[in-house]
Amino acid sequence: MKVTVIVATHLKYRMPQESCYLPLQVGRVKRRPIGFAGDDTGDQISAKNPYYCELTGLYWLWKNVPSDYLGVVHYRRYLGKRKRGRNLFEKILTEREILDYMEQADILLPKKRRYYIESVYQHYAHTHYPEHLDITREVIKERHPDYLKAFDAVMKRRSAHMFNMFVMSREKCDAYCTWIFDILEHLEERLDISGYDEFQARVFGRVSEMLLDVWITKNGYAYREAPIIYMERKHTGKKVLYFLRSRLLGKKYDKSV
Repeated sequence: MKVTVIVATHLKYRMPQESCYLPLQVGRVKRRPIGFAGDDTGDQISAKNPYYCELTGLYWLWKNVPSDYLGVVHYRRYLGKRKRGRNLFEKILTEREILDYMEQADILLPKKRRYYIESVYQHYAHTHYPEHLDITREVIKERHPDYLKAFDAVMKRRSAHMFNMFVMSREKCDAYCTWIFDILEHLEERLDISGYDEFQARVFGRVSEMLLDVWITKNGYAYREAPIIYMERKHTGKKVLYFLRSRLLGKKYDKSV
């Protein structure tokens, strides 16, 4: 069984040597090549990367790679395992370990991010703009009404699988991508982002992070979680500061953390 997990990146960066990982430069159609495969070949939407983030890589993977299992991670974040030692690359899941997970569940996901004092919807509304999710709900109600109950349930939760990271079978990935890109296409038609700065313009990538749980919930898929391996130090203090500014002062995030 062949596994291909893209490592979405826009920077030249040290990459895993395991053969299942494919470093992929996302948004390459508008950037200088950095020596990795790019999402600007074949059937692709590379030009949408400033708004779709790693989803331009997912789209390319979906349309151009015939592996049995498909997945997405990031150059700074991987699905991993608890293992002592300073070598972070040794903590990243191997292809064999990924296949072992896939024998136990339908989908492999990162550990949930928990929002202890607010719901998924409230957290997004405080840090970005609530109309993003409100309009998304309208699109789902019109185009995929059988997913509306799951959407409402996910929005009320206090945890979510974030970062658009996963591994699943080609069959499921095909179903998921057909669904998610249809929703995002219609959301794009209805949402005016012409006045957004670079950070807020990534709206379609961010909204999609929550829609993965909607799709999983509606279809009742079994999943397993793996720890997230961070390749760089997390800026927890900055995230807390930006959260407090948005929560208490109503100021939206103005930079990526």
